Amino acid sequence: MSHVGVGPRAVMRSVAFLTAGVLAVPALAGCTSEDPSGKPLAEQDVAAAARGSVSDGGTLRWAVDSVPDTLNAFQSDADATTTRVAQAVLPSMFRMDEAGSPVRNPDYLESAEVVDTEPKQVVVYKLNQQAVWSDGREIGAADFAAQWRALSGKDSAYWTARNAGYDRIEKIERGANDLEVKVTFSRPYADWKALFTPLYPKDVTGTPDAFNDGARRALKVSAGPFAVKKVDTKGDQVVLTGNPRWWGEPAKLDQIVLRAVPRDERVSELVAGELDLAEIDPETADEVGLAAGPRDPATGTPLMGPGGTPAAGPQGRSAAQALRSWAIANGSDEDAAEEEVLAREERREAEAKARRRQQALSGFEVRKSLEPAYTQLALNGADGPLADERVRRAVARALDREKLAEAVLKPLGLPAEPVGSHLALSGQPAYADGSGALGEQNAKEARALLADAGWVPGGPVKKKDGEEAAGAEKDEKDKEEKDGKDEKKSEGDDDGTYIVGEDNKNEGDRNGGGDDAKDGADGESGEKHSSGKNTAQGGAPGAYAPKGTAAPADAAAAPLAKDGKALTLRFVLPSGPGSETLRTVADRITDMLKEIGIGTEVTKVPDESYFKDHIAAGEYDLALYSWPASAFPATDARPIYAKPVPAADGSLNVAQNYTRVGTDQVDQLFDRAMTTLDQKEARGLLRKADSRIWAAAGSVPLYQRPQLVAARENLANAGAFGFETPVYEDMGFLKKGAQGSRPSAPAPSSSPSSPSS
Repeated sequence: MSHVGVGPRAVMRSVAFLTAGVLAVPALAGCTSEDPSGKPLAEQDVAAAARGSVSDGGTLRWAVDSVPDTLNAFQSDADATTTRVAQAVLPSMFRMDEAGSPVRNPDYLESAEVVDTEPKQVVVYKLNQQAVWSDGREIGAADFAAQWRALSGKDSAYWTARNAGYDRIEKIERGANDLEVKVTFSRPYADWKALFTPLYPKDVTGTPDAFNDGARRALKVSAGPFAVKKVDTKGDQVVLTGNPRWWGEPAKLDQIVLRAVPRDERVSELVAGELDLAEIDPETADEVGLAAGPRDPATGTPLMGPGGTPAAGPQGRSAAQALRSWAIANGSDEDAAEEEVLAREERREAEAKARRRQQALSGFEVRKSLEPAYTQLALNGADGPLADERVRRAVARALDREKLAEAVLKPLGLPAEPVGSHLALSGQPAYADGSGALGEQNAKEARALLADAGWVPGGPVKKKDGEEAAGAEKDEKDKEEKDGKDEKKSEGDDDGTYIVGEDNKNEGDRNGGGDDAKDGADGESGEKHSSGKNTAQGGAPGAYAPKGTAAPADAAAAPLAKDGKALTLRFVLPSGPGSETLRTVADRITDMLKEIGIGTEVTKVPDESYFKDHIAAGEYDLALYSWPASAFPATDARPIYAKPVPAADGSLNVAQNYTRVGTDQVDQLFDRAMTTLDQKEARGLLRKADSRIWAAAGSVPLYQRPQLVAARENLANAGAFGFETPVYEDMGFLKKGAQGSRPSAPAPSSSPSSPSS
């Protein structure tokens, strides 16, 4: 299961070093005159078409992961579908553009700007004079004020996921007229554009009861191109219909039906004609691409794969192999097939089924881009070997991030560049590659760091009775009993990583935490988790071993030990569908660590316990999960990297910093970036913070997640959206003869590597 879903402004709002010393650190990012933000690595792929080319009417059947438990995006159990519904039916003051930056939404705002900074920051919103709720009432200051009071954190009766930004508002007033809203801040707030998106009517936010329960299963009043017709839990779907009071461009579609379909069942639903749009796994993308590609006129065999790649497809399989493998998997005996002793009629029947399946899929195409989210390797610095900064840096410097990115993205025909920032992705204004603060991949340097930390070649280490190897917490039998290692073998899904803030089953304190780490987590988990030990981030500072420290001879082939314990790290992975690519990445990381003498103990755990019982609880040494990108990193990333602080009950309050690695200096840089209204200065501060996060090596960004979507070929303005907020009113089915515009396909790789190898 891939827990895709909640965007950075929902539940990551919702969502997920160095001290002065003798060791040199390379110059920090953010100090050059050139803008290093670059451009997005991949364009969105939505078959863009002018509204005049799109037919009026029709129903879009769109696969989602779940029917949401709540339609209130500010509650801790909101999920991806909550966000999708909110985007279609509620006001958003700002929306994301193709580069992941906030832009004014003219359907609701004529303007919004800071009009005063002294003595207080004041922002005036001038609303679109046509903007009304579906009950006919004008959108106005009363709605802004009610949402502020609900999310400010001052009234614990409101069950909110977080209050960051809203807790900095001092008052909200009507401006010069009914169309103006004047917001005065008690403290400067750089990310003010993050607020009031989505905006709920005062009927939902006006009282705790209405906020907590009134919008969980219905939204009686809305103000978007669509309205919620029903949330059908029995039918596993949410039905959206056109809003008759919508003042903008009218919706092309009559209905959008968001159907909850498990990832491993989506290809069957596509074949059955029950879906028009669905995120899919790489294997399904391969099959859809082959079915949709050009065919040999004589044999009907596909000649090209998805995106114009050869018929071998992104997984390196020929069309014949794909056809035969499906036939074998659907009723044919594999051994007999390999020996070619299947009865001719049986083989013909199986191949005929495969052809019918391909024919059904030929009406779809694969639209692909990169998600606004990145996968990282998390290193738990709370205790054990990874509490030592030198060991964390050694692990980080052992990784060939380019090879890991290529293993996942290159076979899919997507740009395979490693992510260079913890706080933004390529194309976003805050992006800069800060990995130089850690240093490039270098096994010799990594071994030297380990030697300096006291880890030396020690050969096989025998555990004494009752003693564990470093990093292990239970013996294998106990782990098998606790973690349930006998789950069914997982099927390939998407990249299999977990996006923090998008697993709506791991909530904690509903009242969240605000800007400061001491206020707790603000989405994925509001609990105050104890790591067991509040170990200070000790060890010699800097990204390199002290001058003169030699790498031990033959270290690559010898396991390391210290005080009679082997250097073995517990690598925790989910076991359910969707984790196959993730396990491939983990296998490659394991091999890279073995080269510097670090052993790994891989533990596969059930999906439902992976995050709550292991990541959030600190029961791991190494883990893979993802963070969504944010247009407001000063606000959204601070709780992810804030220094954990002791709570009143003696536990460690980690907020969303599940690696337990942080410093006062990073916190101060975030605080300064959050309060400056100078965007250039804010970007510089964030890039400095990112460089220090890199040097601390609590987490290592690896690659931007692939986004693969099967879409009916005549569906326009929908698919792999990338950074950009979907424009729901423009989605629809093309008129006969019309075509949508898609990005040009990249040149096929001469020797693609399979992510499942």
